[in-house]
Amino acid sequence: MADLAAARENMVESQVRTADVTDLRIQDAMRALPRETFVPPAKTYLAYADIEVEYAPGRWLLKPRDVAKLLQALRPMAGERALAVAAPYAAAVLERIGLDVVRIEDPHLPPSGAFDVIVCEGAVGRAPQAWQAAIAEGGRLGVVERDGPVGKASLYLRAQDGVGRRELFDSTPPVLAGMEVQHGFAF
Repeated sequence: MADLAAARENMVESQVRTADVTDLRIQDAMRALPRETFVPPAKTYLAYADIEVEYAPGRWLLKPRDVAKLLQALRPMAGERALAVAAPYAAAVLERIGLDVVRIEDPHLPPSGAFDVIVCEGAVGRAPQAWQAAIAEGGRLGVVERDGPVGKASLYLRAQDGVGRRELFDSTPPVLAGMEVQHGFAF
């Protein structure tokens, strides 16, 4: 276990802090949470690597750098209500910071209620309308949108007059099954 604790510390120091993640609450939560418990035992050795790790068929944990940057962009505050879609590690980090987290493993299930923070650890072609509709006023949705070799971590913000979107950084996690962009023909 000492080796895993050292790997966890090294992950924060070499992958998270060096990526301009300055939110000490996120750093501290990532130092405290045993990331290896979120992956199958046969993949424990990958838990702290700079890669996406498949934790269930068709489901991946984001790279440590990417999940930290995405969470920092969401500006989570203790007491807020969060939705974690196919995002077990991100959910645990948010809980450690003090958010009330609802977990949904199936990205096709429409969320019920409004959330201050919504996060997904797998890529999607585009953030589903159901997720955007679940953003509370002043709330934020963080997700990697990918329709090609490189995706963009995107932040959606809900204001009184609607939902806005901006791109944050490049990211390349696999797209969740069934969440690809549906291309069609225009006549």
